[in-house]
Amino acid sequence: MAQSIEPNIADLANGWLSSYNLPYKLEQETLNSEIDKALKDYESKGGGKGGNRPDAKILLQNKNVDFFPILIEYKGYKNKLEKLDNDGQVENRTAKSEPNFKNIKDFAVNGAVHYSNALLHHTSYTDIIAIGMTGYKDEAGKIQHEIGVYYVSKSNLGVGQKVGEYSDFSFLAPKNFDAFIEKVKTLELTQEEIDRLKEQKEKEIDASLVKLNNDIYENEKGLGENDRVYLVAASIIATLGIPNKVPVLDKSELKSQTFQGGRDGDIVLGRIKAFLDEKQLPKEKKDLIIRTLSNTLLPDNINKVENGESQLKRVFTKIVDDLGIYYKIGLTTDFTGKLFNEMYGWLGFSQDKLNDVVLTPSYIATLLVKLARVNKDSYVWDFATGSAGLLVAAMNEMLIDAKNTIKSPEELTQKEIEIKAEQLLGLELLSSVYMLAILNMILMGDGSSNILNVDSLKDFDGNYGFGKTGSAFPADAFILNPPYSANGNGMNFVEKALGMMNKGYGAIIIQNSAGSGKAKDYNKKILAKHTLLASIKMPVDIFIGKSSVQTNIYVFKVNEKHHKDEMVKFVDFSSDGYTRRNRKKASNNLRDTDRAKERYQELINLIRFGKSKLNLFTEKEYYENTIDPKNGADWNQTAPIDTKPTLQDFKKTTSDYLSWEVSNILKQQNIGEEGLGK
Repeated sequence: MAQSIEPNIADLANGWLSSYNLPYKLEQETLNSEIDKALKDYESKGGGKGGNRPDAKILLQNKNVDFFPILIEYKGYKNKLEKLDNDGQVENRTAKSEPNFKNIKDFAVNGAVHYSNALLHHTSYTDIIAIGMTGYKDEAGKIQHEIGVYYVSKSNLGVGQKVGEYSDFSFLAPKNFDAFIEKVKTLELTQEEIDRLKEQKEKEIDASLVKLNNDIYENEKGLGENDRVYLVAASIIATLGIPNKVPVLDKSELKSQTFQGGRDGDIVLGRIKAFLDEKQLPKEKKDLIIRTLSNTLLPDNINKVENGESQLKRVFTKIVDDLGIYYKIGLTTDFTGKLFNEMYGWLGFSQDKLNDVVLTPSYIATLLVKLARVNKDSYVWDFATGSAGLLVAAMNEMLIDAKNTIKSPEELTQKEIEIKAEQLLGLELLSSVYMLAILNMILMGDGSSNILNVDSLKDFDGNYGFGKTGSAFPADAFILNPPYSANGNGMNFVEKALGMMNKGYGAIIIQNSAGSGKAKDYNKKILAKHTLLASIKMPVDIFIGKSSVQTNIYVFKVNEKHHKDEMVKFVDFSSDGYTRRNRKKASNNLRDTDRAKERYQELINLIRFGKSKLNLFTEKEYYENTIDPKNGADWNQTAPIDTKPTLQDFKKTTSDYLSWEVSNILKQQNIGEEGLGK
């Protein structure tokens, strides 16, 4: 028991539990050893700074024989039940996205939720009940108590949701537990809450990746930038597991042995092979992944044992400890893309090469997806897919739309499978970056089915690469951030992709010189078949620290030639509401300083519906005009500046002149008077 607890509070709670004839004893030692091991492991890595471990731990089953760990934290003080943030969520993180150990230590619910996340991180349990209880004696010596009951799960990203109001623990009794779990399963976060939590988790991921990369860079010699990326990917795949088929690889299974087949690299690779076999990836794709990861996992140096431990085990442990919670909760984000972007800080790319491989920030990826009007029924492709960040954003949008519009759980599950397996296609020529895309989509779901390692300009025929081979991919949404060194800054990709589509929309982000002359020949060919709907001038610093080029987003309607009288929407989005910094140790280099989210939504509305949606922007930033389809160099227009003077301008100028004239006269008079006095 925690030392701060009044014995009467603990006795009261444990008395309730004992009276319910629960199938498991209350002592920590009798609980499932996997849970106990996870808690110890979590504490050894700093997770125990929150104070005492849970005061009671129980493992219960419902009628479907699903297991639910129950963690209970007692505090023997008044007003120490829970500490919530401004959004009503359990406040276990600081403004810097670091654990708020003071809250975790001082408040019962916060402590229980904290350790529930340890179980999400280190075990296969995905649904945990976190209970906090506080109590004190009133003036009459009677015990007064409060209880907080929260559901912590993969589905709510580990943040915890309040289940309801309870005055005792009788909801855990066998006769009540099934009804309690049914109530738990009805809890849902709103999309707004999910988006807010994802944004917070992504900040935490950024901070964790910075820490991890710095640690590996400074302490683990002989590992190149690709090795670091592949080690993260390999460690994650090996620890994902598949329920009842492929167990999660625990770091204790890496024995740092030296015989062939028993080395740490052999063990990690064996678990990855088992995972990929169960995922039923096409043989050529599986072989490529194994071959690529083998080059990192099997060399002698990384498996060499020093001080009883291999370098591979040491790095594997760091990766799982620092990042495990984020992929265990199923966070859909461009995970490997974030990793690769973080590693740019250590790479020696030339500026030209850097511009070619720079990855699109997630909020820009989401903007492109929305401008391309992606929904659950879209078929989306990307002709220079990089780490698949744009396809991840498209997949997220499609899954959100499916969840919001399909009411049958069975139909929704089938649609989610179709989206990931059949409605996304990506092409990437660079083999190392192609590996990132495959691994990224495996981690996200798995949408890797049609990520192809081909030259999209020379070798792609428009067909599915796997599954429906021989059938045309019916693309109706095109998104792209091309290599700017390609012909026309990358407009050659746009011409080919749009030319292979029968309908839909496209949204690309590209160096803006493509629209002012550098790609005019490609642009004229594009306009002969497709319509330019909008041209958006983006902030010059969106790729800060990675690239310094001015970019524009161009939005197209497919398979409808551009009419010379077509009004194009031109938007100066240089001020998007975000302030960006390029500081390696900053906890957040992107800050919303001027209603950024509202500005992005207004931009989407303006492009879709026109000037009737003007609110934050003015007609100085939003301008409509025609372009010449046979020009190709007039895509970057801005609102004209009115130089005709108004009556107010005339009055002001006249007033300024008269003031100057009077001032001069008075000055001359003063000089004359001073001269007479000498």
